Order: sequence, then C-alpha cells, then structure tokens
Amino acid sequence: MSLSNLKPAAGATKTAKRIGRGPGSGLGGTSTRGHKGAKSRSGYSKKIGFEGGQMPIQRRLPKYGFKNINRVEYKAINLDVLQRLAEAKKLSKIDVQSLVDAGFISSNQLVKILGNGAITTKVDVEAHAFSKTAEAAIQAIGGTVTKLK
Repeated sequence: MSLSNLKPAAGATKTAKRIGRGPGSGLGGTSTRGHKGAKSRSGYSKKIGFEGGQMPIQRRLPKYGFKNINRVEYKAINLDVLQRLAEAKKLSKIDVQSLVDAGFISSNQLVKILGNGAITTKVDVEAHAFSKTAEAAIQAIGGTVTKLK
C-alpha cells in the first residue's frame, strides 16, 4: 500500500447529479424544479416574511409603542450584595472597579445601588445612582455615598 493507490471505501463517494444536461440524462426538461411558478425560475429567493401572498403578519399587526432615546440603563446592585462583597474581600470602599473585579458588572455598565437586603459594615460606596432607601441605609451605618457622573 502506498499513497498512489489509496481509494475511499466502497460506497463512500457519490457522483453529483448533473441537472439540466438534456433529455438523455433523465434530469433535463424542468431540471427537477417542477412546472412554472416563481420557484422554477432562476434567481428566485423567497422574500423575508413572505406568506404565499397572504398579508404577512408584520403588515397585519398595528404599530405601537416607542423607544425612548434618552433612556439610561443601570445595572442594579442590592445592599446585600455589597455586604457580601465587603465581607469577602475586606473592603472599606466599594467603587465601580471593585464591582467589575468581582464580576458583578462589565466595565462599561452604569451602576445603581438599590436598598434590598441589609448592610452592617461601614463602607464608602461610589456608583452612578442610588435609591433613597439604599442611600439612607449606607449613611445610617456611617458610610458615605458618592454619585459618579
């Protein structure tokens, strides 16, 4: 055996159908496309959302709502998450970078601290926004709140 006489296993290869090569091939005439209609034509491609001539769903349903272009989206972080983070890493100051390092947010997200849970460790917190309850809870235990731009 050598590289010059290697062959694929029996039945592993098939010859391609040569469509549209005359009546003698058995695949001439309509070339396996049936008779007439858009699908038999060259260059046919179904339009996105086409439903066979029926009015498509995106035209049957009315338009509604709008996108507020001024919306600011925050990643919500609760007080109990800050408490766990402060205990685990022995932090006295929690800023955006420490939340990124802990894997709670990505570096381009804005952070809002919410008041769910309890915080018992005195920490200085830097974030883009705070709920009133979160701000009050942090300041009640002697921590400071810094709002970033």
